[in-house]
Amino acid sequence: MRVLQLTYRVPFPPTDGGAIGIYNITKGLSENGCTIDLVAINTPKHAQPKDAMKQVVNKQVDVFVDTSISLFKLLGSVLFRKTPYNVERFISKDVEETLIDLLQENTYDFIQVEGAFVAHYITVIKQHCTAPILVRTHNIEYVIWQRLAINEKNPLKQWFYKHLAKRLKRFETTYYNLADGIAAITPEDQQRLNEMGVHKPISVIPAGVDLSASQVEFLIQQEVDSIFIISALDWEPNIEGLKWFLDNVWSVLITKKPSIRLHIAGKSTPEWLKNSNIPQATIHGFVDDAKMFKNAYQLMLVPLLSGGGMRVKIVEGLALGKCIISTTIGAEGINYTDQQNIVIADTPDEWIDRIIFYLENETARRAIESEAKKLAFEEYDNKAVTRKYIDLYNQVVKHG
Repeated sequence: MRVLQLTYRVPFPPTDGGAIGIYNITKGLSENGCTIDLVAINTPKHAQPKDAMKQVVNKQVDVFVDTSISLFKLLGSVLFRKTPYNVERFISKDVEETLIDLLQENTYDFIQVEGAFVAHYITVIKQHCTAPILVRTHNIEYVIWQRLAINEKNPLKQWFYKHLAKRLKRFETTYYNLADGIAAITPEDQQRLNEMGVHKPISVIPAGVDLSASQVEFLIQQEVDSIFIISALDWEPNIEGLKWFLDNVWSVLITKKPSIRLHIAGKSTPEWLKNSNIPQATIHGFVDDAKMFKNAYQLMLVPLLSGGGMRVKIVEGLALGKCIISTTIGAEGINYTDQQNIVIADTPDEWIDRIIFYLENETARRAIESEAKKLAFEEYDNKAVTRKYIDLYNQVVKHG
């Protein structure tokens, strides 16, 4: 099967959730005999060499698009245009021409569009190709901004987030209905798509992770009474959750358990965090080996208040056998059982109590770790996830 895959970034290196989510399915499809031609928007934020994916795909075609945020363009979008600014930043004539050239020169069995930021190009694809189009929704984008609006205290920012959420909802509904099928990453997202009025066939296929590296035993002496947060620190929901944790949990937690240490890692660490002098905390910035970092400390924290889709970092943590404490929103889409294979905490008191309990009760922590790894291997093996995609391809082609 020959597949044209369109993505809003070059999914390499697979070091953050967005890249991992795309890279793993691309690699999995390729390993299962699909010939992948990848059209990737190469942005300043995620700039990569033109041959970064050469070991995974048949052909990689990069198109540079300057997606940098411009206040002037943002205001113009808000005041005069209907397309949400998040999406508008990825619209480019160069991308359209690249797609047209490929579609005229090649015959594809399937087109895979990776999320809302490149859904605009579905109209171009349909003009030049009759192959079925599958949209893979990494998030329902409007939900992220809707949730950010709920927690935002600044009235102007709150208005903007609500405005953006409304436009994104309209955009996603319109363009997803142009596709032949939708692959939602969680049952919650499938329900949202139905409620939005997306009438195309929707299948739930979770994010997959490469579990081969997770089978390696890491002989690392874990730091006692240690917790960690690792996330992309250039994504607004991650910053929001980190600030909430520091303001509402950490300041009290260190008084109740003075021996505790917090480790924060992630790409694009902002200057305010580097210069914050948080007591009993270490700011690591980007770490070359995320698995080694995770295995060096005892509890993994995901204090997410907004966001959508599925946290690939949680799945990776489960595969490593980490005891993870997360908000309900952070663990959304994971087929978990609270305090069996993951620990849920939503209020500051719950966070404090559960962190202290699982640091001080090794037996309980080890039980969670064991069940976490079992869950990852049963539900999120990339090989099994890839097979679900191929089955979906065949179903869409059959009924197309």
